[in-house]
Order: sequence, then C-alpha cells, then structure tokens
Amino acid sequence: MDNGFMNMASIGEFDPLHASIPATKVELTVSCRNLLDRDTFSKSDPICVLYTQGVGNKEWREYGRTEAIDNTLNPDFVKKFMLDYFFEERQNLRFDLYDVDSKSSNLSKHDFLGQGFCTLGEVVGSQGSRLEKPLVGIPGKKCGTIIVKADELNNCREVVMMQFCGSKLDKKDFFGKSDPFLIFYRSNEDGTFTICHKTEVVKNTLNPVWQAFRIPVRALCNGDFDRTIKIEVYDWDRDGSHDFIGEFTTSYRELSRGQSQFNVYEVINLKKKGKKKKYINSGTVTLLSFAVETEVTFLDYITGGTQINFTVAIDFTASNGNPAQPTSLHYMSPYQMNAYAMALKAVGEIIQDYDSDKMFPALGFGAKLPPDGRVSHEFALNGNPLNPYCYRIDGVMEAYYQSLKSVHLYGPTNFSPVINHVARYAASVKDGSQYFILLIITDGVISDMAQTKESIVNASTLPMSIIIVGVGPAEFDAMIELDGDEIRISSRGRYAERDIVQFVPFRDYIDRTGNHILSMARLAKDVLAEIPDQFLSYMKARAIKPSPAPPPYTPPGHPLQTQI
Repeated sequence: MDNGFMNMASIGEFDPLHASIPATKVELTVSCRNLLDRDTFSKSDPICVLYTQGVGNKEWREYGRTEAIDNTLNPDFVKKFMLDYFFEERQNLRFDLYDVDSKSSNLSKHDFLGQGFCTLGEVVGSQGSRLEKPLVGIPGKKCGTIIVKADELNNCREVVMMQFCGSKLDKKDFFGKSDPFLIFYRSNEDGTFTICHKTEVVKNTLNPVWQAFRIPVRALCNGDFDRTIKIEVYDWDRDGSHDFIGEFTTSYRELSRGQSQFNVYEVINLKKKGKKKKYINSGTVTLLSFAVETEVTFLDYITGGTQINFTVAIDFTASNGNPAQPTSLHYMSPYQMNAYAMALKAVGEIIQDYDSDKMFPALGFGAKLPPDGRVSHEFALNGNPLNPYCYRIDGVMEAYYQSLKSVHLYGPTNFSPVINHVARYAASVKDGSQYFILLIITDGVISDMAQTKESIVNASTLPMSIIIVGVGPAEFDAMIELDGDEIRISSRGRYAERDIVQFVPFRDYIDRTGNHILSMARLAKDVLAEIPDQFLSYMKARAIKPSPAPPPYTPPGHPLQTQI
C-alpha cells in the first residue's frame, strides 16, 4: 500500500496525462546512401549503432544496433530503434556506421564509416518526420548521407473510456455505509506499481456506480496489454486515513473483453482472509463499459507540416541593474552566461527544431533607444524594426548581447505590446498550419497588469502560447496570477478561453553544483511541458484535423534492393 497516499487529506483530482509516463513512443528507421567502400573485393557490410546522451553529464551511451547488411553502400536497415519522445527535452542522438569485418561485437574490430548527429526533435520536426544529413567523421572524405525517419507508435495514442460499479462492498463506517473509491495502478518492469487513476468518491453506499472516465492506454499499461493492472478499493474518510476494503488485479487485455462474466472481480482483503476462516470476499467490482478511441496527437500535426513560430521578448528595464555591474541580471561575465542568456538558450534550442526556416523575431521592451532616447516596449534586438528576425538561437543570443551595448535600460515594464505583437501574427493564420510561442524573460516587476490580462484573454482564442521565465530575486506574485493554473485569468469579466501562459522562476532551477547544463535542461523541461496540451486544446476547440503526412520519400536512382 502506498503510504504517501494515506497521508493525503482528501483524494483530490488526479490527472493521468501528467503522471510520469513516456510522452509518446517513436520508432526510428535508418537508411544510408553512398557509404564509403572499405572492402577490397566487395562492397562494405554496414551496421548502424545508435547512441543517446545523458541530460546532465552529456556522456554518450550505446542505445542499440541495427542488423548488418552484406555488400551494399545504400543500406535500408530493417531493425528499428524505439525511443520515448518528449517535446520538452533536447534528446541528442548519434548514429555511428561501421563496416562489419568479423563476428566480434567489439566495435574497434570493425572499420568506421562515419557518423551523424541530430536531435529527436529535429527528426520529428523535419518535413514528413524525415531527416537527411551528411555523415562526417573521416577527415577529407565524403562519407555519404544518413536518412532517419520517425513514426509514432499507434498504441501510444489510444484512450480508453471505462465505467465500473461495486456490489456488496464491506461496510467500514460506524454510523453509515462506506464511501468507496477506486485507485488504479500500472505495474512497472521492476515489479513495483505506479498510480495512474483515482475515481471520485461515491458517498454512503455498498453498491457504488462510479462515473465513466477516460485514461490513455499508455498510462494504464505502457503499451503492454498483458501487464498487471492493480485496483484497490477504499472507504474515504475525511481525515485522510482512508480504510482499505480490498483489491483485485486484471490486465488491459482482460478489460478489453468489455462487459462480460470475465470482468466481474472479487475484491479480496488478504489480512481479513488470513483471520477469518469463512471469508469469501469483500464484495465485487464489475466493469460496466469499455470503449477505445484514438486521439490525435501533437506529433500528428507536426508530421502533417504545422510550423511552430518562436518569438523572444527580453526585459530591458532599469530594475535589472546596470549591465556593466556584476550585480546586474544583464551582466555579461566572460566566464558564464547570465540568467537571461541561459533561459533563452535552454528554451530556444528545443523549439528551433520545429521551425523550418530557423528565423526568429527577437524583441526587447522597456529601454531608451538610440539615437534620440525614445522609450520602446517592442524594439528589434538586431536594430532593424522592419526585419527583427535572427537566424537560429545563436543569432538571437548575438543580437541580445549587441543591444545591451547600445540601448539604455529604462521602464516601465509593459508586457502587453509584445503579446499584442505576436497576437497580430497569430490572428492572421488560424487554420492550424502555424502555432506561435512567445518567450518573455523578465525580472518580474510588471507595470501594465490590467492591459496584459486583457491581451492574454484576447490571445487565448488564437494559436499561441506564452512562456514567462522570471529571473532574479523578486517576488513573482503577478506572474503566478498570469499563469492561471490556480484561477483562470480574466479581464473585465471575460475569462481566458484556454490556459496559454506558463510561468517559472529561473532561481528554482539553478543547480547547486554549478552544472548549468543540468539547470537549463530542467528549466526547458518544465516550461515546455504544457505546450503540447495547449497546442492540442487550440486545435480541438477549432476542430482542426492534422494534415496527412507527405508520402514516403524514395531517393531517385536507387531501385529497392533485395537485402539480406
């Protein structure tokens, strides 16, 4: 029994989508063209080895190998790599190719043919989720190309709707009947159990009928239909010391038979069974209905060609401190990036994989601009108001560093102009072909709260999300209010149609050991985790279906070869 659960005052809402389960599983298929020929009398016999990288230490670990294919320079490997995909993480991949010369599993015994580097986001974000890259690694030689194709696995996207009822459950309350509820657990590889759903409490009955509920199949069994699912039955108590009535186990495969004699379960309390000779059970639980729906996913839209447009807005107000002083949040130390730069790089490097042209508008607000010292709340960091676009995140970083040398930090801190700036673009493409993400990095002192709320409520009907990263030591109460997780944001009596703001304070992610790579990875994970759901909430509200993926690509001049 999970003791942590027993200490809870009430059972609360449990959201199976946010339990720590792999977001989606993708299958990678690898092909190569024009590999180096390392064999004297025949062609190379290639094999591909995939390496993945740890988050904090950047150490490459072997993930798996394809089969070796004899005598070809244009292999289409049959063996796939299955990976867990997380939008909010930068998942670095390395593909090494070798010409197999013997039966040895030691790679140093074989000839190296080159390697390719990419992120899983790059593969998924490429047209048709198909990425082609040159192989590198042998100086002075052209090593050919690698083609990596990502396919989302279908059992990740199914959602099941189920309803249960109980009969003759044990009476646990002194003055009334029981107040029963169910807790569902999926089993893990190591034999432990992870909670994945709680029903509501049905008051004062031994024959409860719980409401139907929806749960992703992957949350219930992680794609393994025969994996044990454990269900515990409790009697709810106001003080949190819920009484255990009993438990039973099943599997997704059994549940999928639907309402039948197979899906009536005896609830067993082993303690009671051990004490009472005549014990039969503590009641029964019956499955009333079972239906499977296929959900469209974030990746369906990305594969179908939806582009993610990324805009950054940086706070240049005087409350950040003089950039020439080491105490300033904008201070440019020769030894390490400041918090603004770290937040920008952490989030931007992940999002740029989903934007085909890699051109990002970079804005600043709250500064006096040269030559005349006028105050601006939406100026181009690169100094060009007609074309505020920077190439890749490195270009944005460079424009940020340059603007610090030319503008004068001032105020007030107005968010609404940059939100309205992005909203104007988002309002012009509501067909699902583009989605806009605005990253605001700020020290948190906001001057136009009422206007900002109005802008966010207006923007909540548009294909856009806003990420706010707070840097520095300020109290971020205003930012937490804008986030709207606790109370949906409203302006003049109108409520936001959807939750589109995610706020995090940067200080919560600073790694005490000084490992900035780790702090940046943690920050990105938290600020981007809500984006796929916000994206889907827009598409569903507008009934926009994903475009079909482009047809599979067959390279010219390479007839399909029979391979061993």
